[in-house]
Amino acid sequence: VQLVESGGGSVQAGGSLRLSCSASGHTSSTHCMAWFRQAPEKGREGIAEIDSDGSTSYSDSVKGRFTISKDSAKNTLYLQMNSLKPEDTAMYYCVADRCFDGKKYIEYDVSWGQGTQVTVSS
Repeated sequence: VQLVESGGGSVQAGGSLRLSCSASGHTSSTHCMAWFRQAPEKGREGIAEIDSDGSTSYSDSVKGRFTISKDSAKNTLYLQMNSLKPEDTAMYYCVADRCFDGKKYIEYDVSWGQGTQVTVSS
């Protein structure tokens, strides 16, 4: 699966952005799609996941503010980000088939996009 993110940019605190991830290749066999992010000098953090049955999950850091969704007809994954905070500043990555089971990540045929930068100013 090939993944291309778009929609990043600079926004003031309290603002909104919507990220998109266009997928191509063998997308029909994907177990899950997710958004990860990496802030400067920090590790990558999984923040939102949508499974093949449509169920979603979020990290505590974004729960209630971010919404993950997908349009299967368009092979596109979205991340609606509202009430953005400066601490949301990071590179955001679309990821296929790296699925969290509640305790650990299960990796299938994992693909990462190239990332899109989100910068939130105070």
